[in-house]
Amino acid sequence: MENGAARTAPTVIVAIDGPSGTGKSSTSKAVAAKLGLSYLDTGAQYRAITWWMVSNGIDITDPSAIAAAAGKPEIISGTDPSDPTITVDGTDVAGPIRTQEVTSKVSAVSAVPEVRARITELQRSLAASAPDGIVVEGRDIGTTVLPDADLKIFLTASPEARAARRSGELKGADVAATREALIKRDAADSTRKTSPLAKADDAVEVDTSDLTLQQVIECVVTLVEEKRAAK
Repeated sequence: MENGAARTAPTVIVAIDGPSGTGKSSTSKAVAAKLGLSYLDTGAQYRAITWWMVSNGIDITDPSAIAAAAGKPEIISGTDPSDPTITVDGTDVAGPIRTQEVTSKVSAVSAVPEVRARITELQRSLAASAPDGIVVEGRDIGTTVLPDADLKIFLTASPEARAARRSGELKGADVAATREALIKRDAADSTRKTSPLAKADDAVEVDTSDLTLQQVIECVVTLVEEKRAAK
């Protein structure tokens, strides 16, 4: 083994998929930070393009209007897990993309094939340019965006556990209403024609319902380290 190889861990690309409220973002960020990998929240990119559409008066109920505008905004994602940034046309949108207005419209915008093609291209280029590897989280990473990822993980949790977590994140949200919204979004994301939310055949499924965040992180770190050791 060469000296350099002894010190440098192999580049590893990790895809983490699953519905909202399973702990995807917190887990992915922590795993990336712990292992010295880049990090990409693909959901933030879809939220960013949705925010741009809303801000520019694009009719969200008209897929052809969304498709026509899909190439216009410049979306730049920072991949540092300790400070993941996202800008649209130079504006920091990390806060605005988390509003209820954007959340309620993101499934409709994400379902448009031209939007998915544009964002998928962005995601692939970021993954390819990550120096030591990257943890990419989303809903179609293992199946569509990075089908050759070294490790694919699919996080799941019961609707009750997810709603409780999500309403904790969305201050003052009603758990029952949050649960209904999550189930509705799952249905929209799982049944869309282009890149639906789905578990890749070779993904490792981790049910986070009864696990603490720390336990989920440890589980994923172990899986990544095993994969690295086998490379």
